[in-house]
Amino acid sequence: MAVLIADTSGVVSLAVAAETDPDPLSLTLDRYDVFLPETVVGELRDIASYDDGHGAAARAVLDRANYTVRAVDLDAEFPLDDGENAAVTLANETDAELLLCDEFNSLGLVHASLADTRLVTTPTLLSVLSRTGGLSAGDAEGVLDEISAARSWEANSYVARARSLLER
Repeated sequence: MAVLIADTSGVVSLAVAAETDPDPLSLTLDRYDVFLPETVVGELRDIASYDDGHGAAARAVLDRANYTVRAVDLDAEFPLDDGENAAVTLANETDAELLLCDEFNSLGLVHASLADTRLVTTPTLLSVLSRTGGLSAGDAEGVLDEISAARSWEANSYVARARSLLER
């Protein structure tokens, strides 16, 4: 099974739609060996303390047991937040196939920081799940609609492009 490292933003995005059928978080956890840096788990615990949709999503991730948590040393010079820093570091240390990250404002920097790991965002991962039979195109669009509303992605051009690929 391919290894997927997840940053806080990506795993929260998937979990926003964890109550849908099919559940994109469960599909991802079933299809990949998912690793979360300890720093990301700490960020999830912080988010889980909020009584809103993002807090519920973080709690949904923390309630799952089918991922592995790893500690990494953060690069103090890395110009992203600690969760992204830890996820990139873990991806490079493990030669993971995929890094899931939805930090749209810094995708270029995250991408440039990866040695051999492919950067995927949640819309791209939904497209992969659609192409590989995990989700129908209609289900993927519905999940993306739900995530977009919760994450305020309606005007995001990257998400619009990913959506157009699902509609083909």
